[in-house]
Amino acid sequence: MDQARSTISKIFNGEPHSYTRFNLTQNMEGDTSQVEMKLSSDVEEEIGGNGVGEQLNHNASRRSYIAQRIGRSPKNLCLMAATVFLIFIIGFMIGYMGQQKKESPPSCVTSVLPAEAPAARETGAAPLMDWDDVKNLLAKKLTVADMDTALSEFTSDSHRAGSDGDEHLGNLILNRFKQYGMMTWTDEHFVKVQDPPASGSNRITFKDREERPTGFLSYSASGTVRGALLYANYGEEQDFRQLRDKNINMQGRVMLVRAGKISFAEKVANAARMDASAVLIYPNPTDYSIGSDTSLFGHVHLGSGDPYTPGFPSFNHTQFPPVQSSGLPNILAQTITADMGGKILRQLGGPGRPEQWEGFGNLGGENDTVTVEVNNVLTEKRIHNVFGVIKGFVDADRYVVIGAQRDAWGPGFAASTVGTSVLVELARSISDMVKHNQFRLRRSIVFASWSAGEYGSIGATEWLEGYLSSLGMKAFSYISLDGIVTGRNGFRVSGSPLMHKLIENTLLELSDKGASLFPQYAKGNLKDILEPLKLHNAAYPFLAFSGIPSLSFRFTAGSAEYQYFGTTLDNRENLNTITSSQVPQLAIAAGRFAGHIALRLVHDHLLQMDVQKYGEVIRSHVVKINLKVKAVRNERPQLLPKDLTMQWLNSASGSFSRASSDLARDIQNSELEDVGMCRKLNDRIMTVERNFLSPFISPQDSPFRHILLGSGSHTLKALLGHLDALKTDDREADSVFRTQFALATWTIQECANSLAGDIWSLDNEI
Repeated sequence: MDQARSTISKIFNGEPHSYTRFNLTQNMEGDTSQVEMKLSSDVEEEIGGNGVGEQLNHNASRRSYIAQRIGRSPKNLCLMAATVFLIFIIGFMIGYMGQQKKESPPSCVTSVLPAEAPAARETGAAPLMDWDDVKNLLAKKLTVADMDTALSEFTSDSHRAGSDGDEHLGNLILNRFKQYGMMTWTDEHFVKVQDPPASGSNRITFKDREERPTGFLSYSASGTVRGALLYANYGEEQDFRQLRDKNINMQGRVMLVRAGKISFAEKVANAARMDASAVLIYPNPTDYSIGSDTSLFGHVHLGSGDPYTPGFPSFNHTQFPPVQSSGLPNILAQTITADMGGKILRQLGGPGRPEQWEGFGNLGGENDTVTVEVNNVLTEKRIHNVFGVIKGFVDADRYVVIGAQRDAWGPGFAASTVGTSVLVELARSISDMVKHNQFRLRRSIVFASWSAGEYGSIGATEWLEGYLSSLGMKAFSYISLDGIVTGRNGFRVSGSPLMHKLIENTLLELSDKGASLFPQYAKGNLKDILEPLKLHNAAYPFLAFSGIPSLSFRFTAGSAEYQYFGTTLDNRENLNTITSSQVPQLAIAAGRFAGHIALRLVHDHLLQMDVQKYGEVIRSHVVKINLKVKAVRNERPQLLPKDLTMQWLNSASGSFSRASSDLARDIQNSELEDVGMCRKLNDRIMTVERNFLSPFISPQDSPFRHILLGSGSHTLKALLGHLDALKTDDREADSVFRTQFALATWTIQECANSLAGDIWSLDNEI
């Protein structure tokens, strides 16, 4: 044992050896190798004082130093072997125990609570919740009790745009969004609007009887005119054509028209084209049962947004030169009550009215003079739009926008309160689904509360103008909640053809008392409830100005229009009368419809839009244009040049149909688990609407550049009017038609090229 201790002591505590040298030499005369190990002590014996070895050849039979020492005692050899084995066992056990500690980390102290892990955002393509579960969750979250509370909370008798009441409601909505955990922000604009004179009034004088109406029309021209009065029914284009066909001189006349069918702005614009000097608008008792002394309020800007900043936003720091919208009228416009209108009509002379027109017998003669004085005041107001967003978990930078007007001329219960309540309740419900039910949106939802909607969708349009380049690439749909409950027996919807199939599927999926909504309202055909998206609708600028697929809808009282828009009688009591006190229930139904569409657009891998529907719309216009050109050539062949051909328009239409079919096929054959591919396909779908905006038209001159659903001389519908103008003495008609025909043709072809995707996939027929 003492010898063992001595040996171990020499190994671990003996004189240190600086290194061990291994010499591996190749025997040039044979295949064997010889390994020689020399410790530093041996080397010291072989080198001289100058460090150079005196002898480089070693005797192969010479025994090493250690071998000699070990060989001196067999017992030492056994002890050394046992010691090496013991050391090996100890090392192995230490290594094993250390490995076990690495595999079993120590547990946390029980008094320390783990940090709450953030909700994991989806990075794959598969949905985290089945669609049936999503729509059932929304139905459970939207309750009549919560909706009724919201309706009461957002009811206000005074919240005209820019007022304290408007700002109070905006702050209330902003706080609600914050309570729901949404990211919020506001958008400030300084806009110019016309209000009635603070002192004095507007006046109407007919046959020495002066009237001072309290209603007014914002953006009317100001001043005083005197002219012979002429009754023009509803002031539609066909009404003025009938007057012209009767050879009635309309220049300088003051037109008296009935409210309804078209907007105030369209009535005034039609009258201005006839060289009228002013327009008086009244509610006829056969259309409006609102009382004989109820005033009407509205605007006559043939457009949307601030007419003094056309095409660009009304931010306070902008330095644009003074400019006006081309949609501002240059003639006076004023509303009067039903009583005032009736008194004037009963005293009119002149020729008799057309048989198709209802009302009194005479149209008015040259001696039926009237004086109109409008003293509206142009003022600047600060308005705020309020936003909240629920971010998506896959494509957060792609979003659907749901918006509602917040302001009103008076109580505005149907005009704004119902829509605002549904907006806030949808935000609450969907936020709750994300927080507590693990619902994960692929894309984002932006909730927007607009101000100055009554003046012509100013808040919404200014936002679009301010962020058009960003919104055009990222906002893939807009859903309007304005005026969504005006009755209970009918349903009307308008919007982009891209969304028609989604609308139909939504009505089929939603039910009321166990029955699908589609057969209840559409009676088996979507066309029964479809109507054109009109200029005064807040969804219109999203579609026709920005190229964002948009949707507007409402529950109606059958075919009857809601009579209280634009009056101070738009309150809860009157809406309850029309709906049999079912306002909260109808608001829930409206919320489910809008929420269903929004959630479908943010839930599915691919946007549920029918890219081939526009092919049908284009073909319909092309057929009408071909027939019109053929008719003109048959009647008066000299009006059209011989080299004018429909070939290129027909080819462009065919190119679009093929491109949309190819995109539909790519969608059908896509791999839904490929997130990148789905994003590319969705981006191609999003370009469809935007590419229908004519690139050849200035937004300042004609903001609604959509060639199919916009307004102006650049649209396909306008081409038919240009062909009619060829029959007149208009010398510019031929040039206008040919120019707009060529530009419209190329716009359609560009749409087809964009749909095709890659440059090598383009159709080169034109």
